[in-house]
Amino acid sequence: MGISMWVLLFVQLPPLFNLPKSHLQCYGETVYCMGTDMLSRCNQADSPVDRFISVVAWNISTLRPPIFGFVPYNPILGETHHVSRANLNVLLEQISHHPPVSALHATDEKQKIQLIWCQQCVPKFNGIAVVNEVRGKRQLKLLSRGETYEMNSPNLLIRLLPTPGVDWDGDVRIRCPENGLEAELHYGHKSFLGLRGSHRSVKGKILETTTKRTLFEFNGNWDRTVTMKDNTSGKLTVIYNAEEVYSGLKTPIVNDLQGVRSTESAAVWSELSEALMRHDWEKANETKNAVEEKQRELLRERESKGETWVPQHFTLTRNKDGVWDCLPIHQWVPPAPIIVPLS
Repeated sequence: MGISMWVLLFVQLPPLFNLPKSHLQCYGETVYCMGTDMLSRCNQADSPVDRFISVVAWNISTLRPPIFGFVPYNPILGETHHVSRANLNVLLEQISHHPPVSALHATDEKQKIQLIWCQQCVPKFNGIAVVNEVRGKRQLKLLSRGETYEMNSPNLLIRLLPTPGVDWDGDVRIRCPENGLEAELHYGHKSFLGLRGSHRSVKGKILETTTKRTLFEFNGNWDRTVTMKDNTSGKLTVIYNAEEVYSGLKTPIVNDLQGVRSTESAAVWSELSEALMRHDWEKANETKNAVEEKQRELLRERESKGETWVPQHFTLTRNKDGVWDCLPIHQWVPPAPIIVPLS
């Protein structure tokens, strides 16, 4: 298959190459779909340094091994995804379609934890790969500690030559102005010919913001284990074990059918997902086209009335550099009609 055909696959895929879930669901899973509650650990640690280390470990845990050649559905404008896991309530909304921008708000009112994320993927083709630059601000707020952790996301690298594959790649910075610490992480992959680099590697350091003194260094693989070295004592500690995160995962279930919004991802794409599960490609194409045509009709209707679509759960802004940001309308996310069982 030629390069142009590979690029076409990732721009507009037929249902045969779709995962039976929306991108919005995959985005939310990185927060609520975990075998162990690493988010609560961030708040429970006693010292600012230990909390920061826990945040770094949790940040690594939000990565999921992508599957080459298969992609989730592109969310429609206004699509939502609302799921609860124990006390953590997660709400996502597709707040823009052109360009595609997704917003996430997750809260644990008992632990006073809040997540506010905004994500826009910008694909760029460099001749041998498609680099999806993930733009947008991410914040983790430990409200009872008075701490806000700001971070970005690595990029999604879709390698076409010489061997097709997909990896997370690039630099991530985590900083907390309140405790004066920051972390630099680098996600790597094997080189063009596979002669250099380590598959799904992550390495980096935690340092003091003012003095730039490195306190800890860490190294490992985000789909296996990551070890941290204390530069003062020389002690080595495993701060992340992917097996804890990926094992024992539970499928979300509908707990309150009447409470499911018509905009919920599972409702929007239910017929298409059922057709994919049955390998009924004709029905899948028909259903996908129907969803897309309905969106075009709604757009024409808004344009004819001179109306501008407004998100239901977020306010949306765009800075001078073209980076999108969002703020949730409500402080706390309510419990969801879809839940993730704990056992």
